[in-house]
Amino acid sequence: MQTRNEDVRLQQGCGGATRGTSLLEFALVAPMVFLLLFAVFDFTRLFYVEMTLQNAVRTAGRYGVTGNHLSDPNHPGQNLSRVTSMIQVAQRAAIGLDVSNMQISSTSGGQGSAGGPQDTLTISLTTNLKLMTPIVGRFFNNGTYTFTVAVSFKNEAFPPGNTT
Repeated sequence: MQTRNEDVRLQQGCGGATRGTSLLEFALVAPMVFLLLFAVFDFTRLFYVEMTLQNAVRTAGRYGVTGNHLSDPNHPGQNLSRVTSMIQVAQRAAIGLDVSNMQISSTSGGQGSAGGPQDTLTISLTTNLKLMTPIVGRFFNNGTYTFTVAVSFKNEAFPPGNTT
């Protein structure tokens, strides 16, 4: 038959001396686990944004080399310029990320021109991303990572009237 003291000791576990050990261990380990978790999240976000922006620039370039234009939603029957069309295509592919700083140039037309048939088209985009984890952000200037993505294509042999 067990005594009352033995029943209490069995309910307490291994003894009264280890009562707060688990809480103390959690308090010591939890900050490191959360730091690691948020650092992984920050770096995953960096890679996602870079890959999404690279895809947006590539999609805009593939659209631009064809000489095509998007329809102007504000003026039915009219088209947007090729440069504006490429920015719209990039914005759609960027899934909510900002592509307003996109630079489009060509070898013969210069800055702000998508070029003519058989011309080389270059599209670049530079944007900033603020990191969420302050400790990871210390490794970057002002806690911000600057992305620069670019792509170059040779325009197809489209009709010269499609240049603008």
